[in-house]
Amino acid sequence: MISFERAPEPADFDVNVRQPGQRWLAKGGARRMPSYWRRAARDLQAAFKGLCGYTAMWLSTPGTVDHFVSRDEDPGLAYEWTNFRYATASINSSKSALRSDQVLDPFEVGDGWFEVILPSCQMVLTDRCPPEFRDRAQTMLKRLKLGDGESIVSFRQEWYRMYREQGLSLEELARKAPLLARAVRKQGAQAAPLPVASDDAPRSR
Repeated sequence: MISFERAPEPADFDVNVRQPGQRWLAKGGARRMPSYWRRAARDLQAAFKGLCGYTAMWLSTPGTVDHFVSRDEDPGLAYEWTNFRYATASINSSKSALRSDQVLDPFEVGDGWFEVILPSCQMVLTDRCPPEFRDRAQTMLKRLKLGDGESIVSFRQEWYRMYREQGLSLEELARKAPLLARAVRKQGAQAAPLPVASDDAPRSR
């Protein structure tokens, strides 16, 4: 996971999503909620720059509108822009079984709390994550399989392969899989040789 910044509510959100949603809620019906939130999917995708808020990777197919506080937990937030996160369908489905106090919000994650390990492409928690967030962070890694889940790791490995074998630039990798790009930069810095003193360099006397 990486830190995301909140985007302003789209200008037409109230008319297209909130108002029809609130009218439906006011009726108190037991029917399945109308998915008016899908009308905001493109705006949400743009707000997250096409990256899943949880895997922190670009989605080659359209993602879904994730309700950070699930509809079961608080139906009143079902049509609120502030409750929407952009996510893969599989993550959205898995996360629906968790309460909001069990998971980390992409908007509250700090820089460097997670990192990708090369060459395994697994994601781990770092010491930079404050103690009060660590339980929820571990839940994200385990329950949502963000750390070593086969499908997510395979996705990271494919981006890594494209970078190493198909000429994907580091700048493009940073747009598509920012944590992976950070790991590549870190690996490069660690492998860089120490500077060699030149014969022409001034010597101490």
